[in-house]
Amino acid sequence: METYTKDTGMRVLVIEDEPRLAENIARSLRESAGYAVDIAPDGQEGLFMAESNEYDAILLDLMLPHLDGMQLLTSFRRAGQRTPVLVVTARDDKESVVALLNAGADDYLTKPFDLGELLARTKALIRRGKGQPSPLLKIGDLELNTVKRTVQRAGKAVALTAMEYRVLEYLLHRPGAVVSKTELLEHLYDYNWEKFSNVIEVYISGLRRKLDNGSSKQLIHTLRGQGYMLQE
Repeated sequence: METYTKDTGMRVLVIEDEPRLAENIARSLRESAGYAVDIAPDGQEGLFMAESNEYDAILLDLMLPHLDGMQLLTSFRRAGQRTPVLVVTARDDKESVVALLNAGADDYLTKPFDLGELLARTKALIRRGKGQPSPLLKIGDLELNTVKRTVQRAGKAVALTAMEYRVLEYLLHRPGAVVSKTELLEHLYDYNWEKFSNVIEVYISGLRRKLDNGSSKQLIHTLRGQGYMLQE
């Protein structure tokens, strides 16, 4: 298992046994979208990680050692897991595609594929999984564009650091919900998040200062001992 930490609140699991392809996918997700990425090199480890951690999307190869992708997908869905799954397969015949969708796949790509298309499909799956089919996330007069990675409040651009953007994007996917510090850390980082445990307050403070500048309405609220809530 390998992990990467980057610049968004989203966390993706790549289950792929070809090291070079897995690394290329992870690099594309990391650099183009800023996702935190975990890599599992076989089906058994992939299933364990998928069931043990909270991911925003899973990229699944079908031909895997120890446990193939179809078995993994079936087991994962039978356990009640609803994380969006994008399957990567060398087969594109109708019967195979139908079998994949019936097993619980949300989308599929046939090899060879373009990394740009993989990134676009992954982003779309995450948006749909969060109930946000549009790339624009809004609450009140705040608007975040996940494609352009821009933020505006009351029509004025707000300049955020990469980490502030990550926190805000995740909160915007959970409007009105109480989000604990631990939940934020798990989505901002990979398995090494413990060493960053004191930084959330810093990011929240920075977001409040920048978002509420010139506005009488505070958007991010602290619930002592519970976490944070984004609410108009």
